[in-house]
Amino acid sequence: MVKILFVCLGNICRSPTAHGVFERFVQQASLAQRIEIDSAGTHAYHIGEQPDKRAQATALNRGFDLSSQRARRVQKTDFDYYDYVIAMDNDNLANLLEICPQALSNKVSLFLSYSSDVDEEEVPDPYYGGPGGFERVLDMVESAAEGLLNEIKEKHLSV
Repeated sequence: MVKILFVCLGNICRSPTAHGVFERFVQQASLAQRIEIDSAGTHAYHIGEQPDKRAQATALNRGFDLSSQRARRVQKTDFDYYDYVIAMDNDNLANLLEICPQALSNKVSLFLSYSSDVDEEEVPDPYYGGPGGFERVLDMVESAAEGLLNEIKEKHLSV
């Protein structure tokens, strides 16, 4: 079992979107029994809440249902449990590396590092913007999710 944790600031926009997109990609590849997916935030702003309604609506328009997810905060035990701890931006990457045991820091990465067709390094936070920001985030997430799934297949699964 390969375990993935997507992380953003509050776990209501970017990381739940990545969680939902990646979950569907994994299901479509018939790998749901071999890959576990979750998401979390580096801060405790929205614990227990559903993803942002705008993120849910944008995702649902493309067939990704985020409604069952609930926000939670990253815990130190996550670094032991997950094989990949994937940050949406450099600020959250730095926050993760601050609490991550040094011996496990190789598990922490930026999500867009898995995309071959997005020139940017960070998935921008769409929370304070308009609907176009959520569409842009979804485009980036879909690209990076495809690259991440390809890496997992190559490195961890014989499919």
